[in-house]
Amino acid sequence: MLLNGTPPNTVPNISNYDVICATDGAYQYLKENNIKPDFISGDFDSLETIPKNVKVIHTPNQDLTDFDKILQILFDQDFYQIDIYGASGNEQDHFLGNLHTAIQWKNKLKLTFLDNYGSYFLADKSTIITDCKNKVVSLVPFPSVEKITTEGLQYQLNDEDLVFGKRIGTRNKAKENKIKITFESGNLFLFINEQNNE
Repeated sequence: MLLNGTPPNTVPNISNYDVICATDGAYQYLKENNIKPDFISGDFDSLETIPKNVKVIHTPNQDLTDFDKILQILFDQDFYQIDIYGASGNEQDHFLGNLHTAIQWKNKLKLTFLDNYGSYFLADKSTIITDCKNKVVSLVPFPSVEKITTEGLQYQLNDEDLVFGKRIGTRNKAKENKIKITFESGNLFLFINEQNNE
């Protein structure tokens, strides 16, 4: 799925996906890269001309975001693991809104966000990540997470709490190729950056 944030610098390998879709505002990127989506959806306030050769699902409900509406479409079609591009960058209120939407869907869908720096997702209460040695790992609670324990990070947590506005776990580093993170309750976003930009 492609949203209307900062698009990928490199066109993703779409052969890995069963369905390609986009919100109306993100369709231009697909068109410029000669990618025909299975459908586009939204209220179509971001497109001057609605394409005629692509399936269009009009969702005018202003009480929900285009992201939320397209997730509902995919869920109704029995897709439960979804990679999302273009969720960050540009207007940051949209980025925070996308994180809010991810939390609302966490019990129904497995969402992985990918951008030009790496990936991020809501962690399960027991999460193992592989192929991550020397990558920057950030643990961000929304708004709090209780009793976190980590294995394989440079700065370990041992049955500790994180609370947004008090203490978060940004810019840690994976010392091992496999790291493990467990916690008791809350919403924890894990950001895995491919390189340290500091």
